[in-house]
Amino acid sequence: MKKLKIRDLTLRDGQQSQFATRMSQAQVDRVLPYYSKAGFYACEVWGGAVPDSIMRYLNEDPWERLEKIKAAVGTGSKLTSLSRGRNLFGYAPYPEEVIDGFMKNSIESGLDIVRIFDALNDINNMTSSIRSAKKYGGIPDCAVCFTVDPKFTFGEKVHAFFKGKKLPRDIFNVKYFTDKAVELEKEGAEIITIKDMAGLIHPKMTGELIRSLKANVKVPVDLHTHDTPGYGLASVLMAIVNGVDIVDTVLYSFAGGPAAPAFELVQIFCDKLGIETDVDRKQVELIDDELQKIRIELAEFDTTKLIPIPFDISDYKLDPETDSLFDKAIEAAKSERVDELLTYTQAITAHFNFPAPDQKVKNAEIPGGMYTNMVAQLKQLKLDHIMNRALELVPKCRLDSGCPPLVTPTSQIVGTQAVNLALDELNGKAPYTTLTNQFVNLVQGQYGKTPFPVDPAFREKICGSPEEIPYDTSVYKKQPNPVLKEFGNAKLAKNYKEELLIELFPNVADGFLKKKRAAEWNEANPYVPPRVIKPKVLTQEDYDRLYNNGWY
Repeated sequence: MKKLKIRDLTLRDGQQSQFATRMSQAQVDRVLPYYSKAGFYACEVWGGAVPDSIMRYLNEDPWERLEKIKAAVGTGSKLTSLSRGRNLFGYAPYPEEVIDGFMKNSIESGLDIVRIFDALNDINNMTSSIRSAKKYGGIPDCAVCFTVDPKFTFGEKVHAFFKGKKLPRDIFNVKYFTDKAVELEKEGAEIITIKDMAGLIHPKMTGELIRSLKANVKVPVDLHTHDTPGYGLASVLMAIVNGVDIVDTVLYSFAGGPAAPAFELVQIFCDKLGIETDVDRKQVELIDDELQKIRIELAEFDTTKLIPIPFDISDYKLDPETDSLFDKAIEAAKSERVDELLTYTQAITAHFNFPAPDQKVKNAEIPGGMYTNMVAQLKQLKLDHIMNRALELVPKCRLDSGCPPLVTPTSQIVGTQAVNLALDELNGKAPYTTLTNQFVNLVQGQYGKTPFPVDPAFREKICGSPEEIPYDTSVYKKQPNPVLKEFGNAKLAKNYKEELLIELFPNVADGFLKKKRAAEWNEANPYVPPRVIKPKVLTQEDYDRLYNNGWY
């Protein structure tokens, strides 16, 4: 029987996409006994926004979260994390010793697989992490960030033609992604992931790309996508029928919309295709029972507020009409009738009450998080009405900065700069009058090599020099670890893991560790209130005795 490995994303990407990473340790603990028996190939539980968010909002220790999950899950599933290559979790690249220390401690604390990506798909930014992961016994899962070419209006094309300016065309094609995968395999990748953070991979492209990867790399191939624009489930099915080795899914109550497709829907397809996932469905149902309750507890952070209809994958029977949709979707995928495939898969997700395709994100071809960030920026400035113009300027901003894939942090950098372009235009200023430091650094080359070369004249205009200047890690300054006199001269970070928190999240870790040191100091030095001596209230008998003894 054919096999498909499932990477469950519920406890990291799932809760990050749906609930702003607000799932507490106590809530995570409730599902871990079932996860230990569920039999997923891997569970993504760390990295991404988890370390920052749980310190910032929950006052919890990221290392403790990872270690507690490992202690509970054991060898039941491989634990996996997400990190941004040389940048790890920050914006600026880190020196080798920080990357090595992070990998060593992450793997010792329980990670089995480290998913490594770079926002520019610059492999030079990934090699240090690959080496360190392998050095400490981890599995380097190297992700190629999926993106699409910028879309230009007819007017922009005409303007470029008369200016003699070359517009990028067909950069991000099957060959581009395959070449990156082949190079990563040579660098030591043990898994290749197509990481489609925005859900933009069309099922037609998915089929072509998976076939190419299976023909050109020997390591397992994984597809990671989201359901935001409505392609997710169709693309996962297309990947399965074309021989993908691993797919990323989220459990039912946390799935769909901005998150990845639901495991349960993928399992139904596998049942019909005669593919084994080795996942214990009863344990999945027990996990999902808890997730339903946790979703209600996290209601204030729920991005879609759309609860899927009750469904038990451990004991299900589909009505004939829904069952037929699955069959038709499979036939459409096998024969590559992609428009029909999308019709059927979107009808399936609608039937189970998952969110409808986000047309704004689909049309803009940008990640949902980038879109919402742009909306939030303009709302804060009370300039919502220029949102459409800001979106129109995203392709220009991408082209000028070398066509970076739109993933953290480049999606935030390009999105913010597109808003600035729209504001400059509104205020009658020249384009790029208002700049962010991050955009300047991107154009200068501080983040690495961009997929499309930056025009030297534009670089000189923005950065003061036409020359590309890569980031020099020798100028990196270690974050201070001050002595806290108020807490008995304890250091802010007591050990190397806490020092890493300061290095990777300096602003957030400072407040978090100070609270931790304060709690330790108060526990060791409990407050003892001073003894209060109550004055004696004299009675008439006392007064008489004092008088008789001559006290007056």
